[in-house]
Amino acid sequence: MITLTTDFGLRGPYVGEMKVAMLRVNPRARIVDVTHSITRHSIIEGSFVMEQVVKYSQKGTVHVGVIDPGVGTSRRALIIEGEQWLVVPDNGLATLPLKHIKARKAWEIDVERLRHFTGWEVSSTFHGRDVFGPAGALIDKGIPPEEFAREIALESLVKLDVEPRKKGDFWLLKVIYIDDFGNVILNLKGYKMPSEVELPGFALRIPYLNTYGQVKPGELLALPGSHGYLEIAVNQGSAAGRLGLKVGDDVRVKLV
Repeated sequence: MITLTTDFGLRGPYVGEMKVAMLRVNPRARIVDVTHSITRHSIIEGSFVMEQVVKYSQKGTVHVGVIDPGVGTSRRALIIEGEQWLVVPDNGLATLPLKHIKARKAWEIDVERLRHFTGWEVSSTFHGRDVFGPAGALIDKGIPPEEFAREIALESLVKLDVEPRKKGDFWLLKVIYIDDFGNVILNLKGYKMPSEVELPGFALRIPYLNTYGQVKPGELLALPGSHGYLEIAVNQGSAAGRLGLKVGDDVRVKLV
């Protein structure tokens, strides 16, 4: 099975081009569209989404992620092998899913060697169709990566700075995802559950509860989100809109 996560959108031909290119390389591929609606160029958002899919996928699944603002530059195109596979640009997109696949090896895709399998030219602006998609299809087909890539050190991969930091009584956190409901997901998990959450930057202290309906419509709350991360929400409303937050923003939090 191959999963696809991109910021291509659905209006143009890009998703379709990528998928038919993959099926041309591997007609038996089973392709699952995770989303093609990642906010344009938001690597941190794409990394979060890929992490969630990896956590529930079976061993051997190939995850192709293309959020690639550096397409056509010197950034590397990666294959990462573990209990599952990641095929992504070397721009930090692999950061969060890497926590779950028990990575053993990494390769940099050799575009010229890859062309021996695809038979077509590689565009400098569409590596989803011409590099990442076909590479994922080849891995799914059982072709060893060393036939079209060179091994590199796992330690050399680009990583996002998404680790929570503690400073005194406060956590220095980052918004890593905002869903379609406006729920704000922060990069903190494995914490001791509080009674309240203080947001000093907004002069707010809000209750920490189990689910949205435990406050009145329009009221703020914090809760353990379905992905295990600390979440700020508004019952039947948008916390992101209320607080003016976007992905990548820093938020100071105190667990009370």
